[in-house]
Amino acid sequence: MPETEATMIGKTCLVTGATSGIGAVTAEELARKGATVVLVGRDPTRCEAALARIRQRTGNPRVEALVADLSSQAEVRLLAEEFRRRFDRLDVLVNNAGALFLERRETVDGIERTFALNHLAYFLLTILLRDLLEASSPSRVVIVSSEAHRGMTLDFDDLEGRRRYQGMMAYGRSKLANLLFARELARRLEGTGVTVNALHPGFVNSSFFSGHGTGYWAMRRLAGVFAISPEQGARTSVYLASAPEVEGVSGRYFIKRTPAEPSRAAKDDEAARRLWRVSEERTGLASPSP
Repeated sequence: MPETEATMIGKTCLVTGATSGIGAVTAEELARKGATVVLVGRDPTRCEAALARIRQRTGNPRVEALVADLSSQAEVRLLAEEFRRRFDRLDVLVNNAGALFLERRETVDGIERTFALNHLAYFLLTILLRDLLEASSPSRVVIVSSEAHRGMTLDFDDLEGRRRYQGMMAYGRSKLANLLFARELARRLEGTGVTVNALHPGFVNSSFFSGHGTGYWAMRRLAGVFAISPEQGARTSVYLASAPEVEGVSGRYFIKRTPAEPSRAAKDDEAARRLWRVSEERTGLASPSP
């Protein structure tokens, strides 16, 4: 591979939701830069296809895949264990996997699936790998959020929409949760050499809208007209994962590779701490005290 692209040789990156959309592009671009890249997807066939495609396109043989359904906490734990078994360092964790569910359903853990996949999976995987990130520092955590967080607040009395569920609202709240998690994690990791930043990728035309029903059909139509490509959508993720100029930058929110101000609700430190405590309870995970 060209020397100018080999900027991450010796780095190990873990990218969730990496078999399609911006996750696949992020993984490919990091592999092109010379990193060892570990893809995470829930479908073995799609993982193998993505693995072969990225190796072929980049010429980088150091690309691996791990299979996990991140809506299941047991599978998140197995993923963390398998990653530890196979790799001795983690330089970049890209929490990218996510989905929009127009109908309310619960996971195998009895948790509403938007909250489970879009937030709790990020929380659980990151905390399970926290010590490895610290041991590999300077290292980075990249969290894919969204501008959909604006106008949202967290209802701690009904985080899972048991009383009232609306798909777009649940999604927006999960993206707000991403930003609050990033804020509190950055605070807790201050001084460790691990940075945490979140981003809005843009309105991306991808398999994100591949569900069945009129609502998904309408979103696919809109995406076909207004959305950007996955290649464009992945640029900020790749930037935060690899750019030298953001080395040491932490606790920020980026749009188009530029720092941006999130909503007031996303800067609520008390809500961030409360969400952390709730997340510990919902995952059964005891984390170190700040």
